[in-house]
Amino acid sequence: MDAPLADRIGRPMRDLRISVMDRCNFRCPYCMPEATYHEGFRFLAPRERLDFDEIARVARVAAGLGVTKLRLTGGEPLLRPGLPDLVARLVRVPGIEDVALTTNGVLLARSAAALRAAGLHRVTVSLDSPDAAVFARMSGGRAELPTVLDGIGAARAAGFPGGLKINSVIQRGVNDSGILDLAARFRGTDIVLRFIEYMDVGTRNGWERADVVPSREILGRIDARWPLMPLSPNYRGEVARRYRYVDGEGEVGFVSSVSAPFCGDCSRARLSSDGKLYTCLFAAEGTDLRAILREDDTVQGDMKLRATLSGIWRGRADRYSEERAIPRGCSAVKGKARAAEKIEMHYIGG
Repeated sequence: MDAPLADRIGRPMRDLRISVMDRCNFRCPYCMPEATYHEGFRFLAPRERLDFDEIARVARVAAGLGVTKLRLTGGEPLLRPGLPDLVARLVRVPGIEDVALTTNGVLLARSAAALRAAGLHRVTVSLDSPDAAVFARMSGGRAELPTVLDGIGAARAAGFPGGLKINSVIQRGVNDSGILDLAARFRGTDIVLRFIEYMDVGTRNGWERADVVPSREILGRIDARWPLMPLSPNYRGEVARRYRYVDGEGEVGFVSSVSAPFCGDCSRARLSSDGKLYTCLFAAEGTDLRAILREDDTVQGDMKLRATLSGIWRGRADRYSEERAIPRGCSAVKGKARAAEKIEMHYIGG
């Protein structure tokens, strides 16, 4: 039996995040600001994206190397036609235990039932504010809040066995005044709300550390209103620190990659919609798998793909968030994390 696949820091490859679409119907300033991603911006042509056969093939080979969880992302993945067909294929891949989706929710109401019927296990919806005006500003004016809330309702009604989560990116002076309103909306439901620190993903969102609201501050605000108690992680490498309301009214989580980096347990690889594999959300470069997929679709091609994936992961040493957290001027980093060019989040998913 082969030795378990691990990177240079001993981290296994367990999760593969698959971007099925580089386009998005939002223009969130922290991800795809309108000034850059305007009507004339060139996104990938359909032929440049991996097709469903190619995606399923990568998933199958990755599962043979230890991947058990897949997450479909974008851009906005529900812009990809026929997505339930891909889900139905991925849930049948031997070794895959969990297939999830992250979406902005605008198209979810019309897709939730089909995705559930196809076998999708979990859904995460990005929702940064329950206030219509703030929501409009943070989505770039591309959607209305009731449409997303309808999508959340449809997903809840569809009954995904792994549950429904809400991800909220919190920026100081933008939506942090609505933290308690967000918590109140989902308290008393089976929906888990997760607060995410504003991250320096990509190079086009004008990120400043002063705009970050640390998780401990968000936690403190909620705990002062509705006391919380910590929960144990569900599994090694879980990115959110989990808490439940003492009064039994649900659960919240905190993703703290700026104030409390969790690189040491990161087991995630990311596949872009044009077939490049990235070993970190903050990576500058990826490895082209599309060329391998398209030059040889035989067993020999699968063996080459397996060897490539294995080699990439065994050579991995990424720990960007930990390096970012080292004080400025420290010789251990020499500014590497702060100066690096990074791939944009819409390209490889969050």
